[in-house]
Amino acid sequence: MFKNIANAFRIPDIRKRLLFTALMVLLVRFGCQIATPGVNIEYIKAVLSSLNGTSFNFFNVITGNSFSTMSVFALNISPYITSSIVVQLLTIAIPRLEELSKEGQEGKKTLNKITRYLTVGLALIQSVSMAIGFGSSYLNNYTWYNVAMVAIVMTAGSAALMWIGERITEKGIGNGISILLLVNILSGLPNDFLALYQNFVKGKSVTVAILSTVLILGLIFALVVFTVYLQDGERRVAVQYAKKVQGRKMVGGQSSNIPIKVNTAGVIPVIFASSLLSLPAMIAGFAGKDISQPKTFGGHIVKALSQNYWCNPKEPVYTVGLLIYLFLLVVFAYFYTSITFNPNEVANNMKKNGGFVPGIRPGKPTSEYLNKILNYIVFIGVCGLAIIAVIPIILTGVFGVGSSLCFFGTSLIIIVGVILETLKQIESMMTVRSYKGFLND
Repeated sequence: MFKNIANAFRIPDIRKRLLFTALMVLLVRFGCQIATPGVNIEYIKAVLSSLNGTSFNFFNVITGNSFSTMSVFALNISPYITSSIVVQLLTIAIPRLEELSKEGQEGKKTLNKITRYLTVGLALIQSVSMAIGFGSSYLNNYTWYNVAMVAIVMTAGSAALMWIGERITEKGIGNGISILLLVNILSGLPNDFLALYQNFVKGKSVTVAILSTVLILGLIFALVVFTVYLQDGERRVAVQYAKKVQGRKMVGGQSSNIPIKVNTAGVIPVIFASSLLSLPAMIAGFAGKDISQPKTFGGHIVKALSQNYWCNPKEPVYTVGLLIYLFLLVVFAYFYTSITFNPNEVANNMKKNGGFVPGIRPGKPTSEYLNKILNYIVFIGVCGLAIIAVIPIILTGVFGVGSSLCFFGTSLIIIVGVILETLKQIESMMTVRSYKGFLND
């Protein structure tokens, strides 16, 4: 891998793209350090501290901690990610959008335009909601002018990041939005290692310190390897194309395959499940309720749904929240996979092009066969997701390890996925260049 990266820097076009990507990343990280004028940063830090363990923690991680510091990029690319998911879901519900998704590049451009407008709209709604919902404590001087100014600044920051991400996709390396998300998560890496050092190494005896270090590094390495296999694993369904006559030539007769990824839904089920379960605790936190000491039946339900208490040895009854979380992971994994992969459509396209799965009749039998394989694959993938997502929850409950560490859970899945995707793009660009050189010679 490192050899390929070194070779990539020797190619002028790829080197130019890599430098452009690095420049854009530095620009974004610089913007994350510029505070939004008029915002009470200490109040935001106090709110985040009270909501520890909820989806706000993960939200702060994917914004590169710019949300906790209320920088001009506080919302970061989260509105764009939300808009992309919403548009993707709407393509199933709205026939016109479904038609656009099948119209090639022109339809894709229209959908991208809709996503951009929706991103700006969501950013504006989020920034105004924070300015009004947090009340006078959010702003140093609570006036309508300051509310409007903060809303405009944050919306402009989110729109600027969307533009930068698209420029990286066009002129840089990898998917621009994914690259920005990766950099945001990795920006917390030094603080994460420092927290682990202070909790498990500092002040301990030499033997305990060495043992702790080995165990931590070993666990991180094992999780990374497991995540790589999960993200890169796929089931390839063999496809044979029948020979047919076109004009005076005999075409077809080729063998191919349909790659079905093990983790077909990606990180979406984890985000959906954790966000849904964190919502009651977030509302209670904003309302000033202390869920650590519930006095009502509803309070116990909210506490059971809060990730902070799922694996607490002192209160094992709240493990029911973890079981609900695992159930939602399975539900969202199958739901999102059904949206992104349609066995009926794949089977019909194969039939139109003269393709068939060896031993399976074209049409409905092929669709049923693909659906059966997909169900098995999704179950294996969601089991892998559950392992990666649950380990930091257990460590948080038992040892007090922060659940937002960038090399654990959801963040690790994003990191590995983006890096693998980017390396594959660099490799394909190098391969294309080699073919061009061969043809030119």
